[in-house]
Amino acid sequence: MKLQFRAATADDLQALVDMENRCFEHDRLSRRNFQWMITRAHASLTVAESDGQLLGYALVLFHQGTSLARLYSIAVDERARGIGLGQKLLDQAEAEALQNDCAYLRLEVRPDNRGAIALYERNGYRPFATVRDYYEDHSEALRFEKRIRHINERTHRHVPYYRQTTEFTCGPSALLMAMGALEPERHLERREELRLWREATTIYMTAGHGGCSPQGLALAAHRRGFRVQLQLSEDGPLFLDGVRSEEKREVMRLVHEDFAAELARSDVEQLLLSQLDIDSALEAGGQPMVLISSYRLTRSKAPHWVTVTDCDEDFVYLHDPDVDHSQHREPLDCQHIPVSHGEFEQMSRFGRSKLRAAVILYKR
Repeated sequence: MKLQFRAATADDLQALVDMENRCFEHDRLSRRNFQWMITRAHASLTVAESDGQLLGYALVLFHQGTSLARLYSIAVDERARGIGLGQKLLDQAEAEALQNDCAYLRLEVRPDNRGAIALYERNGYRPFATVRDYYEDHSEALRFEKRIRHINERTHRHVPYYRQTTEFTCGPSALLMAMGALEPERHLERREELRLWREATTIYMTAGHGGCSPQGLALAAHRRGFRVQLQLSEDGPLFLDGVRSEEKREVMRLVHEDFAAELARSDVEQLLLSQLDIDSALEAGGQPMVLISSYRLTRSKAPHWVTVTDCDEDFVYLHDPDVDHSQHREPLDCQHIPVSHGEFEQMSRFGRSKLRAAVILYKR
């Protein structure tokens, strides 16, 4: 049987839906799902065909702005069993991920799918998590990961993951993760997330609730007994350029002045730097959280806080508290996200002034 591999097109939709129904009893992709993956998603959908008949596909999603890819689905038609098509599709998926400058490929599989698990293990994938109640029939999923770009291996430090529960609490959620990394017994809960937000908010956005400033988050961590270092590329009240109302600007200035006065009375170390020094902070046992522009992740221009979990010569690794379901992401897709140093350099600058900000926690 002579196989050909190519990118799926809209002409393949019906054949893809028919094959999906033959291959899976649950969690099937719909025609609309396939159409979205082909025409709009940041994804690669490769099909295998022979004599004009579709016999399999591999669907890979890419995490924009990062070096992470996800094998979302792989299917082999019953007519093509026993010819090694699963291996060939997996090879195609890894090749697509490499072409998109990805270093990691992750996937989910049912624990009772022994054939698929054996395939992944033969190809160097390792299990790293179990997700309960993952599939439509409430069965769990095993998560596997492979580093497909062969560069330095490194074991991540343990940083607990906390998903923000509102659209405006990325800062408190990142701070909860940083505190939890230094105090493993700390319980990360929504009440504390909202309490931190109330303490640290200074920013008016165009619409909706305000966000948290570096100074506010630094003070919130200091009040909870941590030694804190604040790294900033500029002084004074931040984010004023994004606010049109002078009344709101005045509120922001007053809150900033209040924070600045409290910081001056504290032992929070304040550094004015043109470049963030995350590597040294990690080596010294610090737990950084960094302000980024969410544009490079979601194409929305907004300040966004993430927690740095590790760093090596190739990547900076991030916990992103925001799980964007419109991108078919799960919470585990937002943990230890590998971001190249060049990409991190770009995303950790916000606004016209190229603001850089980091809040770094240490044990006392």
